[in-house]
Amino acid sequence: QVQLVESGGGLVQAGGSLRLSCAASGRPFRSAMMGWFRQAPGKEREFVASIRWSGGSPYYADSVKGRFTISRDNAKNTVYLQMNSLKPEDAAVYYCAVRLGLSTESYFTRRGDYAYWGQGTQVTVSS
Repeated sequence: QVQLVESGGGLVQAGGSLRLSCAASGRPFRSAMMGWFRQAPGKEREFVASIRWSGGSPYYADSVKGRFTISRDNAKNTVYLQMNSLKPEDAAVYYCAVRLGLSTESYFTRRGDYAYWGQGTQVTVSS
């Protein structure tokens, strides 16, 4: 059973930074694609970033490109999302997700592409 546990959310002023962590356990992740999504109140869950467990193919939503960085530490079985220059519109619950199995695609952006999800961590950005 795959388990994903996010942490690192909190309250930050606009322009500030946060680093989210996602600790993964339960299955081999060698071929996995890891993703970060977010969901603001009243909105659909949206894709933020993804990366292969191997470290290749980081991919970002246009709204966060240049401000957010996704990375992973295989030794710690952890994926990170470094968020800089935060804006009020970045406020949401952030979710970590994993897609297991081999794939030829470089990224996956749809919620349905990912089978396992964490419980989410709240990010609040004050203006």
